[in-house]
Amino acid sequence: MLKKNVGNIDRILRAIVGIAALAAFFIAPTTGILHWVYLLVGVIGVGTAAMSSCPIYSILGMRTCPIEHD
Repeated sequence: MLKKNVGNIDRILRAIVGIAALAAFFIAPTTGILHWVYLLVGVIGVGTAAMSSCPIYSILGMRTCPIEHD
């Protein structure tokens, strides 16, 4: 399981951008590479928001959530 490294505000922003990008993918009359960029941004945004974990944050050692005490 991936460690949680995405805070609540970050999750909300990722979800909003992801949902908007997926809506653009299905509704906007775009073609070519932009059409697939919408899909990629949407899936990554919604996925990382749902999991509360970002692989790039893990690689860079970043986190936007409070530190969990064990």
